[in-house]
Amino acid sequence: MTPTTNDHPRDARPPNTRPRRSILYMPGANARALEKAKTLAADGFIFDLEDAVAPDAKETARRQVRDAVDAGGYGARERVVRVNGLDTPWGADDIAAFASADIDAVLLPKVEGPTMVEQVVKLLAAHDAPETLSIWCMIETPMGVLRAEATAAAWKSRIGALVMGTSDLATDLHCLHTPDRAPFLYSLSQCVLVARAYGLAALDGVHLDLSDDAGFALSCRQGRELGFDGKTLIHPKTIAAANAAFGPSAETLIWSRRVIEAHDSATAEGKGVVLLDGQLIENLHVAEARRIVALSDHIDRVEKTSAS
Repeated sequence: MTPTTNDHPRDARPPNTRPRRSILYMPGANARALEKAKTLAADGFIFDLEDAVAPDAKETARRQVRDAVDAGGYGARERVVRVNGLDTPWGADDIAAFASADIDAVLLPKVEGPTMVEQVVKLLAAHDAPETLSIWCMIETPMGVLRAEATAAAWKSRIGALVMGTSDLATDLHCLHTPDRAPFLYSLSQCVLVARAYGLAALDGVHLDLSDDAGFALSCRQGRELGFDGKTLIHPKTIAAANAAFGPSAETLIWSRRVIEAHDSATAEGKGVVLLDGQLIENLHVAEARRIVALSDHIDRVEKTSAS
């Protein structure tokens, strides 16, 4: 199986407007948590078979998660399963169990290059997985960060998102979790650059201290400023703050709709120059405005699902 390459990656895929403001890890071994997820206002869930599950509970967790996704009830929320690595006794069986499941993606831990993705692509194909099943890559090691571009370039047709694993990354870097996250800035920015170059989603790492609301807010604000689409979470109490931080503000949405209206009116009148409140509106502004409006529309659909 030959990976795809492209010297001009920006023509690969249009921006994905599926909301990923809040993606909550759910422990696969906790059946009550899997059921509770159906009532939560997160944009998506990562059903975790890896770090959150003890070795003697791996098979039970796999079965429970498969039963949960088969039963449905998660509405428009994104459903992702974090499998165990292929170098473990459980990874290949995880892939086999979810190749044909009603999920949106599988999340691979500790991705360090194109070869790891290729192995999973072959396993999925062997178990008749649809090619629309996306692969998300956890970037949580120094080698993963350094090879993120090579990984995305080779498998951009199958990879849907790069997910930061800052906890494991901190261990490998021998760095500290500082309030400003300065030790991670290179790694975070590198992965956002790769994601944007290859049309992928970029998800920020978790905030571990659940008692530190101010720190969590700072982390969300910084992640949004860096360009992440959303944040991975470890507790439902943080969903609302993440949704607020990574969703378009009311002011931004109003401005975006005005930009689109002004552009469409000017086009209908045959005008070559569009001005809005004295500002020159170019095609790139219109494209971003349309992305924001589409994102807002998708958010509305997800929130209606979570409220039902």
